Amino acid sequence: MAFAQAVFWAVFAVIILVMLVLDLGVFHRKAHIIRMKEALGWSLVWVIIAVVFNVGVYFVYGFDLALKFLTSYIVERSLSMDNMFVFLLIFSYFRVPAAYQHKVLFCGILGALVIRAIFIVLGLKLIAIFHWVIYVFGIVLMVSGLRLAFEKTKEIHPEHNPVIKLFKRFMPVTPEFSEGRFFIKKAGQNFATPLFIALLVVETTDVVFAVDSIPAVLAITNDPFIVYTSNVFAILGLRALYFALVNMMEMFHYFHYGLAFILVFIGLKMFLGGIYKIPIGIALGVIVGALLISVVASLARLRILGVRPSCKPLTHPPDGL
Repeated sequence: MAFAQAVFWAVFAVIILVMLVLDLGVFHRKAHIIRMKEALGWSLVWVIIAVVFNVGVYFVYGFDLALKFLTSYIVERSLSMDNMFVFLLIFSYFRVPAAYQHKVLFCGILGALVIRAIFIVLGLKLIAIFHWVIYVFGIVLMVSGLRLAFEKTKEIHPEHNPVIKLFKRFMPVTPEFSEGRFFIKKAGQNFATPLFIALLVVETTDVVFAVDSIPAVLAITNDPFIVYTSNVFAILGLRALYFALVNMMEMFHYFHYGLAFILVFIGLKMFLGGIYKIPIGIALGVIVGALLISVVASLARLRILGVRPSCKPLTHPPDGL
């Protein structure tokens, strides 16, 4: 079993490296606007890869772990939908040209791979040493779900971000995007561009999202292989999904209620685990059901209102940058 898992880790690493090289080095070597057809194609590719990998998990590890991978993947994929709304706000706030948004998300997700790995290791260590941490994670998820349910609008405040404030103490920021570069040199002095500031906001935002998403997956399984691989496949497919849905955000008006319910449900599952363990099959059914209901309700709302989905960017400028 140890040998099989080592082989699977190696296969997983090769798949990710090859796909990242193809993504950035071949298909997106030149900055360009990601159109709907291209975005949907890449999103489908990542889903297919995840499904094929899940089939491999089934044949190597059996039905139980395969089902846990699928459930973890769906949970992470669903929670990543909430990230897209924040990405939209960040790009609108900084007025990032559409041609450069892929570069920011690509680099941001590379950082997210490291952040998620750290959070997973810390989470598993804490659970192994202090079992009561499970109940803390459960409470965190329930509180996060309730907060999401009653959240009226999403807001970002980069001007209050301590990481941005600290960074600007050491390096000045130029107002120009400078053909999609993160740093430039003018008159012998190094400057960061607004594109790099947007990347910093994306990275620090992912830390906040990881606080919700990692405990959610740990409530499903404590297997580090399943937790990390499902996380990676979900967030790597996030970029393509963002570009596919960026102009249809209004279609998901009630989606955050579905996510809120899922967070509360998983929090309860984790909190009540010592009394009753909800079977993974039932948990998967509840999660998928909540997502379907929220999507159907959102589409019904559009039909009743007779409006077409649209996406309106923020209009306020990035003051103080």
